[in-house]
Amino acid sequence: MFVERAGRVMVVALDNPPRNFMNGAMVSELDELVRLLEGDPTVGAVVITGAPADVFITHFDVSEIERGSGVATRALSGPVAGGLRAVGALRRLPGVDEALGRSPAAGLAGLHAIHDLFNRMNRLDKVFVAAINGLALGGGCELALACDVRIMADAGLPIGLPESTLGLIPGAGGTQRLARTLGPGRALELMLEGRPLLPDEALEVGIVHRVVEPGALMDEAMATAERLALRSPVVVKELKRAVYDGASRPLADGLHVERTGFVAAASSPEGQRAMKAYVEEVEEMGDVGPDEALAELERWRLGIAVDMTGEG
Repeated sequence: MFVERAGRVMVVALDNPPRNFMNGAMVSELDELVRLLEGDPTVGAVVITGAPADVFITHFDVSEIERGSGVATRALSGPVAGGLRAVGALRRLPGVDEALGRSPAAGLAGLHAIHDLFNRMNRLDKVFVAAINGLALGGGCELALACDVRIMADAGLPIGLPESTLGLIPGAGGTQRLARTLGPGRALELMLEGRPLLPDEALEVGIVHRVVEPGALMDEAMATAERLALRSPVVVKELKRAVYDGASRPLADGLHVERTGFVAAASSPEGQRAMKAYVEEVEEMGDVGPDEALAELERWRLGIAVDMTGEG
């Protein structure tokens, strides 16, 4: 894994030769990086891409899944679901995580680890941009779905969740995130069929937000990340909480999450500073036509009207 900084943007290139499989070691590296980001106010956005020219992540290393699942199911007593809950509870105890990694329950602990990583990304006050530069199957697709913005290169290489063709179901959150992204009906059909989608198909159904020429991918991803890195960290965190947490709850509960986020953002120093500047700007402009007003609003969309990062 290669990491670079460009202002408030961090670029992470995933590299596991020769096939660029995701595995437990890569998950651990990403987890360590995300934990460091939790205390770093100088980073506002993270671009994740694949180091090989035409591979984002091929898929999770199936040999690692096979080894982990085989010993785990034999080692745990009682129903599998109960065993999973037991492992999840044990992982919360100090010092147990490392011991579990050496035990027969390592496979189940690995599932919890990748779920915890992706959930931490969803809670973080940074924007994660997936720059999908090529093949993105299984765990690669699930990593992309855990990112906030997905931009894919039109390289003729697919994205998707083909686990059903191997006698599996997605295990890194794919069933849940794909259903929340596309709706249960479309998501279930795609996972049952196990057919990966080419970039234009992925754009059409809504798995990715944009498709660009391969040579323009990193420029587009960096421009997006640089723009969104200028958003208030409070706004980023509360928007993500309202969408990832609130939108999966009953409406009344989701509205409560939204209300608390609105109050947190509006009462933050960044929110107060931005609203004050905007009110003053509107008063100075006086009566203007829609075109002039929209042109002025573009400065706010680009994040250059007022500093909301707390660094200025």
